Amino acid sequence: MDEPVGIVLVSHSAALASGLADLVGELSGGAVPVLVAAGTDEGRIGTSYDRVRQAISDASQGGGVLILPDLGSSVLISRTVLEDHPDPSVVVVDAPFVEGAVAATLTASTGADLTAVVTAAEEARHVRKF
Repeated sequence: MDEPVGIVLVSHSAALASGLADLVGELSGGAVPVLVAAGTDEGRIGTSYDRVRQAISDASQGGGVLILPDLGSSVLISRTVLEDHPDPSVVVVDAPFVEGAVAATLTASTGADLTAVVTAAEEARHVRKF
């Protein structure tokens, strides 16, 4: 995989996002850069513009970046970062946080391009548990 798609998990909770990053990292064998932008700069529940911007930069390795926010202000802040710093190779995805992250990371680990990774995350919304 020459230029992997990077994934940024944007959450209000550092513990939630870190746990999810651990899970998808295990599933992908560490082949995909998965970064966490979670919590406030003061260590509280919330979302930080600067953390999101830095995570995008750190996740970018040439194949594009998928941003997966959990809810509410994490969506708004992710979109604001992209409005302030437009880049067609960075996409905010409307997908379930856990299932979308798993689908996106596993797809990215196969060497798939950004479009395929985005599609996998979005389609995770329709996967039934039983």
